[in-house]
Amino acid sequence: MSTDNMAEYFSGRKLFGDDFSSEDVMRWHEEERNAYYSLGEQTEHEYNYSYHSLNWTYGFKYLGSRYYHNALGLGSAYADEFLPILGQIEHLTIIEPAVGFTRTSIRDVQVDYVEPTYDGTLFFPDSSFDLITCLGVLHHIPNVTHVVMELHRCLKKGGFLLLREPVVSMGDWRKPRAGLTKRERGIPERILEEIILGSGLTIVKQSKCMFSLTSRLRLFMKGPVYNSKYVVMLDRIPSLLFSWNTKYHATNPLHKLRPTSMFLVCSRQEFIGVCEIYDQVICAPKELR
Repeated sequence: MSTDNMAEYFSGRKLFGDDFSSEDVMRWHEEERNAYYSLGEQTEHEYNYSYHSLNWTYGFKYLGSRYYHNALGLGSAYADEFLPILGQIEHLTIIEPAVGFTRTSIRDVQVDYVEPTYDGTLFFPDSSFDLITCLGVLHHIPNVTHVVMELHRCLKKGGFLLLREPVVSMGDWRKPRAGLTKRERGIPERILEEIILGSGLTIVKQSKCMFSLTSRLRLFMKGPVYNSKYVVMLDRIPSLLFSWNTKYHATNPLHKLRPTSMFLVCSRQEFIGVCEIYDQVICAPKELR
């Protein structure tokens, strides 16, 4: 796939990769299969999941106290993202291309690992899962529209999909970028919303987060910044103040003053009021309170 004529993609009017041919999708899949795992090269015992407080604040706390018989994590690595609500899950399935992340259980919950197909088609029956998470994964995938349609198909009516994605370009993906895989690029905010709604999902809660300068607080902290409830609370302020800045590809320093990600709580049903979810908010784990 040629990367010439990229103006429409860098402007945010089109999503690079979403219109690829099957051959280009397969090539992308092969290049990205182990790319994230190779960035860290960490064993399970050395791995430190970095977004617990962020995920709780914008996602898990809205799920209520219901029990989830079958949960699915798309690209969930060691499945650590489920730890805050693990007691509410009976069985967990993880779709993960890198075999290095595979484990048989997380605490007392059985985990089944499934390798993804190259085009993102999910070989599960309709309405298989009552909870799906897709946290920072779609920007590694070319054909985002097809994958979201599959997530909708596999979600039970009344079930929830938690989705977090960068909505900025993440730089020029035609060139090597430190700390990033070759293929990952952000999904423009408008396009992400259109894909979700076009799949038939309802957006219940939508929040901008991860202000561009917040990550620099790591210089003053021991652990990952988004594992701190105080940092997440602080990050909310500039993310709201600069929410008007939806520039996708920054070309000067001012463009970079913006929230870089979107967190969405989605449901497969016609509509559910946010107030209905607030009434069911469960107690946060002690470390997230």
